[in-house]
Amino acid sequence: MGSQQIRSFIGGRHKDDRGLYVSTGGFTKDARYEADRSTIPLTLWTLDDLVRALIENYEQVDIETKLLVPLKKTFLPA
Repeated sequence: MGSQQIRSFIGGRHKDDRGLYVSTGGFTKDARYEADRSTIPLTLWTLDDLVRALIENYEQVDIETKLLVPLKKTFLPA
């Protein structure tokens, strides 16, 4: 994801908004720079960040999301 896409995303936000931008392909250095200098709080997540957050918070996720993304704990011997 490049800086132009981040600028476009930021441009559509209101001053009191907060943003979360998820990219499956990662972000360029310039895109991260644009997010850092944004006047609204903007968090950039890669696909790995999204998966990690989902796994860490799965117990609190609503039932609709659990139906879309069904996960099951698996225990392995140490």
